[in-house]
Amino acid sequence: MGIETYYRRPRLLVQLREGPLGNYIDLFADRLQHEGHCQQGAWRNLHVVCDFSHWLARKHIAAYDVDEQTVSSYLPFRRRQLRPSVFEGPALMRMLALLREIEASPPAQPTPSRFADLVEQDFVHHLQQDHGLARVSVIRHLPVIRMFLREKRIDSTRSLSKLTARDVVDFIELHVGDHSPRSAQIMCWTLRSFSRFLRYRGYVTCDLAASVPSIRRWTLSSLPTYLQPDQVQSVLDACRRDTSLGRRDYAVLLLLARLGLRSNEVTLLELADINWRAGTLTIKGKGRRRAELPLPMEVGAAVADYLEHSRPRSNSRRVFIRQLAPHRGFASSSAVYLIARMALERVGIDDVASKGPHLFRHSLATQLLRSGASLTQIGQLLRHEHPDTTRIYAKVDVSQLRTVALPWPGGVR
Repeated sequence: MGIETYYRRPRLLVQLREGPLGNYIDLFADRLQHEGHCQQGAWRNLHVVCDFSHWLARKHIAAYDVDEQTVSSYLPFRRRQLRPSVFEGPALMRMLALLREIEASPPAQPTPSRFADLVEQDFVHHLQQDHGLARVSVIRHLPVIRMFLREKRIDSTRSLSKLTARDVVDFIELHVGDHSPRSAQIMCWTLRSFSRFLRYRGYVTCDLAASVPSIRRWTLSSLPTYLQPDQVQSVLDACRRDTSLGRRDYAVLLLLARLGLRSNEVTLLELADINWRAGTLTIKGKGRRRAELPLPMEVGAAVADYLEHSRPRSNSRRVFIRQLAPHRGFASSSAVYLIARMALERVGIDDVASKGPHLFRHSLATQLLRSGASLTQIGQLLRHEHPDTTRIYAKVDVSQLRTVALPWPGGVR
């Protein structure tokens, strides 16, 4: 259908098809409809691309010469003429991506100023191809790497080769207190992996990984934070199941609360992973391990309700997708974290160490333990690779711990 999907006035149709991008505007309109943009969103995208095409014509720039630099040159001009808006840049980059996809514009060319981006892309490829990490796992490493490359002003192979152990240690000392000890530990893991990558690729010759310290965290040193069953139910009841977003969030929270899924496992869940006839769910867990879990009736009904009445039309095979266009699967597990956090804040649960998806996992394990389940059974449900991981839940059953506690020397005074 092209732009006729959104417009009927002949004069406006002619204007939209003018300029170097006029030959591709119908394809762009079809892409917007395919991605699920609303009519107003599509209008905004088409208008800014139309104005950009007219600007290209006045500058005598062909479609094949359009790149990021061209977009950067146009945006200040548009903002001087019109009121600036946040959608302009993304709309033009969406059009540029389409041009490159159909080979109407050359691929992005690396420049010296983007050297850090190239190193980051090489590292991502290394993690995915050489180490087999999933995309959602790779994303967790990127914020630390970007901050490290930016603060060390890495803009060439020469500056990268000058990195020393002192640079790595200084970075860690500066940021080790930014977040929790667990986050600091993950930061060190990332830097250690990145240092090995730099030596493997030949960017550096010294062993920077040996300079990355280990963050000490004592095993079983703390109690797991958990919710009482009535608190979990209050979080579920607070979801508005009369809205599309509420049905999606309710299904996500039930998977967290009733099956103890990790945020990554919810993010990667696909339509083919649900066996409705057998009532089972196939989970893609850590280390690319797969496990089959029973699908409780309550959870299955919530997921089916979301798929039937609230899930936007999309070619994505993910169960849970973005409510706003473009309709595709969550980019990372952060979306599941935000769903859990907002649900807890809605009912005023603040006295917990971490307001995230893992809180529901701890709550399920604690409830099962108090209901008489063994640690072995809990470990199997939560898909723990090592029994020691489940041992932390033994400390929450205080009544049973009292029966094995030794008397205080000398008696109670």
